[in-house]
Amino acid sequence: MHHHREGSGQPLVLIHGIGHHWQAWRPVIDRLSGSFDVIATDSPGFGQSAPLPAGVEPTVEAYTDAFEKFFRDQGLDRPHVAGNSMGGAIALELANRGAVSSATALCPAGFWTNGELRYAQTSLTLVHRIPAALWPGIMAMARTRPGRGALFPQLLARPRATPGDEAAATLRDLWASRAFPDVLRAFGGYRFTPGSELDQGRVTVAWGDKDRLLLYRRQSARARTALPEARHVPLDAGHVPFHDAPDAVADVIRSTAAG
Repeated sequence: MHHHREGSGQPLVLIHGIGHHWQAWRPVIDRLSGSFDVIATDSPGFGQSAPLPAGVEPTVEAYTDAFEKFFRDQGLDRPHVAGNSMGGAIALELANRGAVSSATALCPAGFWTNGELRYAQTSLTLVHRIPAALWPGIMAMARTRPGRGALFPQLLARPRATPGDEAAATLRDLWASRAFPDVLRAFGGYRFTPGSELDQGRVTVAWGDKDRLLLYRRQSARARTALPEARHVPLDAGHVPFHDAPDAVADVIRSTAAG
């Protein structure tokens, strides 16, 4: 699993959402590397990481297995973990298994209804299926502040705060991922269910109150019901909060790790 590592202290593994890459965490890494050994990953099939092995259905559970193996390979004993969207679901599943010291889930997948899931799948599929002939023009548009405002309102509360090169690279890596459609399809059977191993005292669910992909009011309320002992925090951010609210995201992760 490809990853970027910097800083010193207790290990903290960062897990992005579907179609993304480790670089999305850059503003948060800058704020946490003074306190943690930060390990920002490209999940299998995204960024520079190879896909899951042939024959393995790319479910959230299979990705959780892959991260447990990654921990073993890196010699990480119950690291702290934070994840966004699909990565948030993986973080909660790792906590479910007792595999982490703390888990911060940012706008996590798995608290949707069937209709809300179809809405998210359709929205992301439309972006992934944009014809290749249009990619250069759209990436050029993403490098402009007005262009980011037009392209990313579903994911970002303040799209102009995201650097143009990062916005263009996000689209490039989304389109380049051959794993994307199979992973998105595999969401169909997934709902988060807390288990007996979940240490809810070390779990935070932080949700962007301007999330227009995994809708904040409905899905964060279900998370509160499913995880009554966890800490629940609203963020002044969209679905992908790293550039919208980097200080708040870093503070939530830091305080969750501190217990």
